[in-house]
Amino acid sequence: MSDAPDSLIPYDEIVQEALRAVVGRVLGQVAAGGGMLPGMHHFYITFKTGAPGVDIPQRLRERFPDEMTIVLQNKFWDLKVEDDRFSVGLSFNQIPSMLLIPFSAITAFVDPAVDFGLQFQAVVDDEAEPVDAAENDSPELGDDTSVERSDDGSNVVTVDFGKKK
Repeated sequence: MSDAPDSLIPYDEIVQEALRAVVGRVLGQVAAGGGMLPGMHHFYITFKTGAPGVDIPQRLRERFPDEMTIVLQNKFWDLKVEDDRFSVGLSFNQIPSMLLIPFSAITAFVDPAVDFGLQFQAVVDDEAEPVDAAENDSPELGDDTSVERSDDGSNVVTVDFGKKK
């Protein structure tokens, strides 16, 4: 079987952008509803801390130089969603912090309440490092929650078109 020809249409970029728009729409609905998550929904959002446009406190950038996972569940505030990014207030070790995250920096979005997840190709580095567990203050969550659950029949969507270099 021969290799597929290189596409002159950037399908992978188009699909990545469309799936990131799903995250924006979900967060936009939560923001429009007064920042209250419906039912048992909560979100794990993993993003590249060094991606263009990411604005987080320096102490968090030092602690998570590559990638960081945040949890939006009970203790967040000022969720604002724009076309290409969102901002949210979270507490880390009892210190309130504002984060600005472009959708292009997101590498994973998971809603464990309904076993739904999206994974995206990395924006910054090709070399992935292990992701630390979510560190924002959320005592309701246990250590048994995982962001990557794509092999268990869940609704995780992984898109990897295997770009040729």
